[in-house]
Amino acid sequence: MLNIISYNVNGIRSAISKGFWEWLGEEQPDIICIQETKALPTDVPVLELEALGYRHCWYSAEKKGYSGVATFSKIAPDAVITGCGIADYDREGRVLRTDFGDWTLLNCYFPSGTTGDIRQGFKMKFLDDFTAYVEDLKKERPQLIIVGDYNIAHREIDIHDPKGNKNSSGFLPDERAWLTRWFESGFKDAFRHCHPDTVEYSWWSFRAGSRGNNKGWRIDYQSVSDNLSDKIISAGQLMQVVHSDHCPVKMVIDL
Repeated sequence: MLNIISYNVNGIRSAISKGFWEWLGEEQPDIICIQETKALPTDVPVLELEALGYRHCWYSAEKKGYSGVATFSKIAPDAVITGCGIADYDREGRVLRTDFGDWTLLNCYFPSGTTGDIRQGFKMKFLDDFTAYVEDLKKERPQLIIVGDYNIAHREIDIHDPKGNKNSSGFLPDERAWLTRWFESGFKDAFRHCHPDTVEYSWWSFRAGSRGNNKGWRIDYQSVSDNLSDKIISAGQLMQVVHSDHCPVKMVIDL
């Protein structure tokens, strides 16, 4: 059994100041994929992480204090590959690949389009380019788990106010259609695979008491290739864990 967590920490140094190391020591996942690290490994007290038994690999953005992903694992990866080979995304530290035996884990931080049309266009191009990258990767590494902050709520059940957000980045028709195609292209949404009709969210705005009122969005996913989907044991959001505007997303899988 492997316990895999994905967590957008919205700045790992901020999360550490709110008890992230202590929580990690209690939770003890086999692998945790962090998004939006907003840091270099030299900015972080990694000795504390290593004391908990974790190996760690990082892929930080060129711009300081922005974006970035990191994967912490109790099992040694056979290979670590940074980036997806497209400079526009790689300079923002968005994709980190680790291979374990015959399966591959991608830790991803998809772009947000909330700042305007330019970044929304960047996001939509990323979705197309990422699809092509994964299709190529599948030929070499068909057993894939792709986790992270996708920055898209898929269906109306995945967002607290679907009508009010129908024109909001993260719930636009084109984004949702991409996610539908994604889950029809050989991947299972681990949470929906286990809980077809359950309402749980993974992100809440900092505004207007959204988290306390559970006015959230489910935008963090664990996509499991169909050839591994029968091995999913459980999946869900750890909504009680608060170091960020996101919560951790957890899956147990028998690999």
